[in-house]
Amino acid sequence: EQCDIPVFHDDQHGTAIVTAAGMINALEIAGKKLEDAKIVCLGAGAAAISCMKLLVSMGAKVENIYMIDRSGVIHAGRDDLNQYKAQFAHATDKRTLADALDGADVFVGLSGPNLLSPEGLKSMAANPIVFACSNPDPEISPELAHATRSDVIMATGRSDYPNQVNNVLGFPFIFRGAL
Repeated sequence: EQCDIPVFHDDQHGTAIVTAAGMINALEIAGKKLEDAKIVCLGAGAAAISCMKLLVSMGAKVENIYMIDRSGVIHAGRDDLNQYKAQFAHATDKRTLADALDGADVFVGLSGPNLLSPEGLKSMAANPIVFACSNPDPEISPELAHATRSDVIMATGRSDYPNQVNNVLGFPFIFRGAL
């Protein structure tokens, strides 16, 4: 529904803002550029779509984003996509999370717990960036990620782990700035 007043949807906009901010720093640490990064986004809900839209506005290429929903990789051959998911559909032969992770630079998890396996993490490019944002349990725990790869750049949505990427970090300041 279109409103007559500005609306800030924290789950979408707040998550996108903190993800983008974290991504800028993580890519710098990894020595990678957003416009070249192969990004896997596990989840295709409001937060995931907003995060990927913001990254595209910052220079990420849609053809380098592999968004995954319950039916697999969102691709141009699917006929079950709503208008929001369809923005991320492109021609690819990748159909599964494992396919998408092969050689990926970035994993953004906005889906559910324990869905990124050690094997999937191992298949990613050097210095992989992993934002496992599901709460309370991330897609992969930092302990398992670091045990799997010493070069992983890891963040979660939890405050009890280092490198928190959570909308709670941005919302108060965005709201204050709007006032």
